[in-house]
Amino acid sequence: MSGMSFMILVPLFPLAAALFIWVAGSRLRERQAWIGALPIVAACAGTVLTLLAVSTQGPVSVRFYEPGAGGLALPVGFYFDRLSAVMMTLISLVGTLIYLYSTGHMHQDRGYHWYLGLIAFTTFVLLCMVSSANLLMLFVFWQVLSWLLYLLSHNRTHQATLNGAFKTFTLLRAADMAFLMGIVMAHALYGTVEFQELFERAAAVPVVLSPLPGLEISGATAVTLLIFIGAMGKSAQLPMHIWLPGSLYAPTPVHAMLHAGIINAGGFLLNRLAPLYGLSPTTLHVVFAVGMLTAVLGASMMLVQNDIKKTLGFSTIGQMGYMIMECGLGAFALAVFHLIAHGIFKGTVFLNCGNVIHKVRQEPTFPHNTHDTEAPELSRLTWLTGMLTSLLIPLVILLLTHGVLRIPLWDTQGTVIFLFFIWVTSSQAILTLTRLRAVASWKVSVAMLSTLLFVVFTYLFAAEAFTHFLYPDPATVTRYFQAAALPGPLFDGLVVGTTLLTVLSWVYLYAQAHGRAMPLPAWVQALRVRLYVLLMNRLYIDALHDRLGRGIMRVAHGLDKHSFGGSR
Repeated sequence: MSGMSFMILVPLFPLAAALFIWVAGSRLRERQAWIGALPIVAACAGTVLTLLAVSTQGPVSVRFYEPGAGGLALPVGFYFDRLSAVMMTLISLVGTLIYLYSTGHMHQDRGYHWYLGLIAFTTFVLLCMVSSANLLMLFVFWQVLSWLLYLLSHNRTHQATLNGAFKTFTLLRAADMAFLMGIVMAHALYGTVEFQELFERAAAVPVVLSPLPGLEISGATAVTLLIFIGAMGKSAQLPMHIWLPGSLYAPTPVHAMLHAGIINAGGFLLNRLAPLYGLSPTTLHVVFAVGMLTAVLGASMMLVQNDIKKTLGFSTIGQMGYMIMECGLGAFALAVFHLIAHGIFKGTVFLNCGNVIHKVRQEPTFPHNTHDTEAPELSRLTWLTGMLTSLLIPLVILLLTHGVLRIPLWDTQGTVIFLFFIWVTSSQAILTLTRLRAVASWKVSVAMLSTLLFVVFTYLFAAEAFTHFLYPDPATVTRYFQAAALPGPLFDGLVVGTTLLTVLSWVYLYAQAHGRAMPLPAWVQALRVRLYVLLMNRLYIDALHDRLGRGIMRVAHGLDKHSFGGSR
């Protein structure tokens, strides 16, 4: 065994934990369950060592089986590079926290050992998926993950949970079918499913397809669009997002695992195939459009929810749209950075959500409504500080640090994209801080400035250090941004629209804080009500899906009756 072969043991540790728990069966108690955590902790330590190893010595490829004549056509092995090592570290860390939390949170539930074993086994599958050596092996673990989503959200004694699990299963099957078609097409066009060979052949020999007379599409575009449908399903992009709210009846630790790890699979897949997506500007534009639509509508639907888990669920949908949109803009490294930050944040939030729900069940009057509803007025100092920090200072800091950044400022849209992510993120945080009216205004102003500096330097780290870590070649990063570049008028329109929206948000906030009603036309008021109803009903996509499903079932039953009647 070579010095690097210890990496193949990392995914096997959670598998050993799952087997131990299942063998122990119903005899497993909370104290014994802690023993199962030891292999997962060992896997977490192993992923850190793997990250250090591939960072200093380069990627490592481990093969167990090579297909031969007449044998199994699936090559089996692992490929450890910086992307897979970063994802493995996140997965094992989150998996460890969720397993340890679950040993106490779920110990009184039936099927305790079955549940803990599934958590450990899901960690094993995720680790294998992100370190798969080729596209077909990745798809196998992708499929297993879809089955695990069904099992983790399954409860035969609760009909709503059963319906949600079935919806999850059927939607992911439809998305995964397109994913499989993309893999088959990639092998047919390029003769391989090995990642590096696939990227090299696709770049060296462009293929043009003519599915219809007069219609031409590049092979890379056809393959990446089909695979992107699979990513849309797993990462809950519109209109395939409806399985996620339907699965919210599952235990909160399950959703900590889902929202911190499983749902990030789409972003990982796009990053793993980034060289292939970089060959198709058309697909990148589609990815951007889908991600932007999901981010806007997911966040909007979140605002009208009155249930803590549904609020967090739609928040995740919006954040996943944000992540996919970053991939569509060519900012693949920023998407991974966003994926990690959101995964850790949402995992801990869902675990704390479980604590809140448990507390409410014990004490119906929790949370206590003891705060003062008459908050002091928002001062002009607070408002002006927020206005300056969210609109002007980010631009000044970015221009001043232009000499430090390696990404050209005007040659591509890349740095402008980073600027707007800095702007929007800091504005969201600062707009929230301005609601702390009970605090002295100078303290709020200091908090705003601190928040701004934190967000700016975090994004600069993502733009510089993290981008260089995942994609060391600056030419590759520039190529991705150039491939994803939007048409000038469209890009300018998005910039101007975001600017106006941010400024109007500050004006609206200032008016509301001082009790000044903004005069709105009657048609705008009516539109607000209709929009609220539309968002509250989740754009009626769930009802449309149910009606479509019933229609398909009626057609299928009719064909069955006709077929059997004809045979008799």
